[in-house]
Amino acid sequence: MRVVIVGATGNAGTALLRRLGAEPDVSLVGVARRLPSRTGVYAKVAWHSVDIGVDGAQDQLAGIFAGADAVVHLAWQIQPSHDQRVLYRTNVLGSRAVAKAVLRAGVPALVYASSVGAYSAGPKNAFVRENWPRAGVLRSSYSRHKALVEWMLDQIEADHPQLRVVRLRPGLIFQRAVGTEIARYFAGPLLPARLLRPQWLPLVPSHPGLRMQAVHADDVADAYARAVLSDAHGAFNIAAGPVLDPEVAARTFHGVQVPVPGFALKGAAAASWWLRLQPVDAGWVELGLKAPLMSCDRAATELGWHPRHDAVSALKELVAGMADRAHDDGGPPLSGDPALPGRLGGLLKGRLPGTGNPY
Repeated sequence: MRVVIVGATGNAGTALLRRLGAEPDVSLVGVARRLPSRTGVYAKVAWHSVDIGVDGAQDQLAGIFAGADAVVHLAWQIQPSHDQRVLYRTNVLGSRAVAKAVLRAGVPALVYASSVGAYSAGPKNAFVRENWPRAGVLRSSYSRHKALVEWMLDQIEADHPQLRVVRLRPGLIFQRAVGTEIARYFAGPLLPARLLRPQWLPLVPSHPGLRMQAVHADDVADAYARAVLSDAHGAFNIAAGPVLDPEVAARTFHGVQVPVPGFALKGAAAASWWLRLQPVDAGWVELGLKAPLMSCDRAATELGWHPRHDAVSALKELVAGMADRAHDDGGPPLSGDPALPGRLGGLLKGRLPGTGNPY
């Protein structure tokens, strides 16, 4: 079986390479804007460099996809958060190029990395199924783009019923090796990551809406592999328990909960983002406060998927990775290069948080 992974050097992509690399009858093709070193998990992959958001990407991708049994589309850009045109180009137009290339090449299956962010605002004290409305949280560009791509896939499915389309909608995806990447994308260079080494957070912001789900990268990779290697189709929520909230965080990291109103959380994020002190705009806070909790019963029933890691252990692994500046030098998105945008070396060189293209 020949499987092409678009965005194979990122958080979920590296985990999926590990998972499918263990399948004896699967050959892997990786697509990334910047090619990795051919060591470790990357060694047995046939690599192609493509920027999916540029003109002509569809033609390049169709040639790469020819003869594939499935395409897994994981490529997504979170930064530069201050340039929405760049994000839209990669996330929405790039996803359209991938889908059209799949159709042109006659690939029978497309597995797409959607997200809990595609859902409209929902409950924090109940779990929604895959039929929950998908209008996104409008103040979040990430959420809007995920919803737009899902609507595009709706039309593709209607026009091309022969194409098997699978959408996985995971919660937050954690693993140790993305510690440096997560710190760079979501905290910026001023985070004193070394202080996280004892896994102690003295103060934990508390708000009733701060209830989110997470999953370990190896578990989400297993869900992708099951989707690829089966005849499943449709959408699947992917998350592990327990729900992560301020009470769980305070207990895990031996901190004290400090009640903070939603407007203060969003205002602090907006001001510090505008000043380029950190790369997360207020839309991410809005998404965190409004994204629903998901039921994963369908994944368990139809994919036979069950997470091996609980959400707390995945979170602890990530925080330890942030403290230790864990990274993966094989692939550029997970690189430990201190001069990249969003890190202190980059800041000293004028490379501000929220700038640069990590895809």
